[in-house]
Amino acid sequence: MRILVCISNVPDTTSKITFTNDNTVFNSNGIQYIINPYDEIALAKAVELAEGGKGTVTVINVGDSSTEPTIRKALAIGADDAVRVNAAPRDAWFVANQIAKYAKEQNFDLILTGRESIDYNGAQVAALLGELLNLPSVSIAKKLDVQGTEGTIDREIEGGKEVLSVSLPVVVGTAEGVAEPKIPNMRGIMGARSKPLQVIEPIEVASLSNISKYESPAPRGAVKLVDEVDQLVQLLHNEAKVI
Repeated sequence: MRILVCISNVPDTTSKITFTNDNTVFNSNGIQYIINPYDEIALAKAVELAEGGKGTVTVINVGDSSTEPTIRKALAIGADDAVRVNAAPRDAWFVANQIAKYAKEQNFDLILTGRESIDYNGAQVAALLGELLNLPSVSIAKKLDVQGTEGTIDREIEGGKEVLSVSLPVVVGTAEGVAEPKIPNMRGIMGARSKPLQVIEPIEVASLSNISKYESPAPRGAVKLVDEVDQLVQLLHNEAKVI
């Protein structure tokens, strides 16, 4: 089984996010980047499925050379090889088209993404890949099992879950529960240095959207501490007006 895992390079969740140029440009100074946590879940599941010679795992990232430490970490976790599309990830449409172009030439059995990236939270790439590749696509997968050429997927829906059976190849956007993220060991870190990382040039993709401005969330208001339940109820009723 040949598995492709799509990974994105995102700011660490502890990073302080700021913007420059009148809030039109993300300020990357001092930012530590990591593998998108949902993509790490996808990668961990791919490594599990390929264990024991059952398959191979390729990771793909759309980004410039600064993303290569993130890609090398994915190789250290257990991917066999990697591909970097040499372009800034302009938006989900651009990213999906770059990945689809590569995937069409390789005939993967399973394509995994995270349910969304934690920087933009668009949750679009898995669905776009399915459309561009003319493959079934299932997002917010909480469980994934593969037997031969058939997959069983539990996905989250409003008010419960949905259990699906699907024939491979398929695109799956993974969420919590599919697998536990793996920590690379020293052997994996050393081995990642010699694993192949192919750099390919992007294809032209029409721009369908652009970011005009960023806005930070409003600062939290002052906290008021209360000792009595009656006082809390009064404040919720008269000041917050939520009851």
